[in-house]
Amino acid sequence: MAEKLIDVENYRGILEICLNTPQNLNALNLELGDELLALLEEARNDTTVKAVIFSGAGRAFCAGGDLQFVLNWKGSKREAFGLLTHRLNRIVMDLRTMPKPAIAAVNGVASGAGFSLAMACDLRVASTKAMFKQAYTSVGLVPDGGWTVSVARQVGAAKASELLLLDPVITAEEALNWGLVNYVVSPDSLMEKARELAEIVLSKSLQAFARSKELVNRSLWTGFTEQLELERNGIMAAGESSDFAEGVRAFMEKREPRFNRD
Repeated sequence: MAEKLIDVENYRGILEICLNTPQNLNALNLELGDELLALLEEARNDTTVKAVIFSGAGRAFCAGGDLQFVLNWKGSKREAFGLLTHRLNRIVMDLRTMPKPAIAAVNGVASGAGFSLAMACDLRVASTKAMFKQAYTSVGLVPDGGWTVSVARQVGAAKASELLLLDPVITAEEALNWGLVNYVVSPDSLMEKARELAEIVLSKSLQAFARSKELVNRSLWTGFTEQLELERNGIMAAGESSDFAEGVRAFMEKREPRFNRD
């Protein structure tokens, strides 16, 4: 029997969603994206679900979009990225508009689309082993999944530019200092802390939370849908570039890319 792409458990009204493709660091492909979208729709409509916790199996939360899927796609790279970002953008929008709290329990690597997925949640708890990385520009791409909104507004223009230009690895403690996560705990305490936060939220008025979340969305995320589409167009165009071809080749060969300087 094939392994499930996503492990799901309803823990006293808290829906725990664990991405379960550790062999590729829980990278997002079409099948995983479709399954996650279906789960989020079910969670929105299921009155027994009061909150959602996201995590990842193995050593990653989510390593971003599945580059192997893009490389193996029989059509154009533009088409492959269009299909991926269509799903990612819907997932991110579902998280932002869902009238229930979503908590990211970041156990390990959160890069590219995985970074965007974590930032779309309402609260983020990181293991001391968690690492965040923008990742897109290092392979000749541009951010998607709302990264240019969620991260830029969280850390400010100067730090966002630093992440885009230098693409450093951000440790859990650095992420806490920058305001990217709310808590950092030991790996053994990660799910316990995420559940504790969910229980606190569930002890309060969920109607008040839902209305407050909508107000925050209107205040801070106005124009988000339009920005998602701009990012989608940007990454589709970048996917056809020689820089992406060189960037992903260098990534696979574990060397520094030699981008076109003309």
